[in-house]
Amino acid sequence: MKIICIGRNYAKHAKEMNAEVPSEPIFFIKPDTALLKENNFYYPEFTNDLHYEVELVLKVCKHGKHISKEHATNYYDQIGLGIDFTARDVQKIHKEKGLPWEKAKAFDNSAVLSQQFIDKANFGPEIEFSLLKNDEIVQEGNTQDLLFDFDELIAHISKYITLKQGDLIYTGTPEGVGPVDIGDVLVGKIEDREMFKLNIK
Repeated sequence: MKIICIGRNYAKHAKEMNAEVPSEPIFFIKPDTALLKENNFYYPEFTNDLHYEVELVLKVCKHGKHISKEHATNYYDQIGLGIDFTARDVQKIHKEKGLPWEKAKAFDNSAVLSQQFIDKANFGPEIEFSLLKNDEIVQEGNTQDLLFDFDELIAHISKYITLKQGDLIYTGTPEGVGPVDIGDVLVGKIEDREMFKLNIK
């Protein structure tokens, strides 16, 4: 099982990070040890600036490579919700030195995932999702604002990496990313359905 994460897939998020809006999908990979399906997240000792990034997550349902965009919809069947945690201070140092970002992005439990997934047939053409921190909405997203839609992501990734059943694709975060502290409670929702509740320990 692979965890494939898309960067800068919402223009406003790219701008809030002072980053260039990409002309094609940007992706990176987290190891399976990054996956967290529990309700408790323990703040890592190596960062003082941990940020949440809520994202819709696609579950790949069959093996595929060099998938065309018109057939891409057949390669995922369920949608969940997750958080791509980022050690922002560590990322900043690595950016400045031109180094890879794994220490900031791929650490243990950095890929929060809802325990439930929803069949994609239950959604219309747009999907709304949100993240609340201590009962206040901090991020709101809508798939109509994606720079690269789900089918484009499947087609692009599969040019370079073979997709297998069970792989997860974190599809990018909207604007509003920010820090968490010990004691915070994060609640992720797809439309009106609560998908996860996470306690920061």
